[in-house]
Amino acid sequence: MMILVSYDVCTETAIGRRRLRRVARVCLNYGQRVQKSVFECRVNQAQYEVLERALLAEIDLSEDNLRFYKLTEPLAEHVKEFGIFQAINFENDSLVI
Repeated sequence: MMILVSYDVCTETAIGRRRLRRVARVCLNYGQRVQKSVFECRVNQAQYEVLERALLAEIDLSEDNLRFYKLTEPLAEHVKEFGIFQAINFENDSLVI
């Protein structure tokens, strides 16, 4: 399944800035950054559950925000891209994790 992960981490303190870097690092292990705090990830159900647990372990629920969106297949009919960013095509390109 293709999911979109977005987050907003409070960076007013050094602890928050470290938390932001850790959240991004977890997301990078599962997909590609498409905006500063938005990642596209192709995962199976087990990977999704591990990713969710890993991110919930990193964020502070009293200060941060975390959202998961399951994208409807076929993506070509539901996702439009504009601008200079060229996303990895998970179907045709290789992604090494």
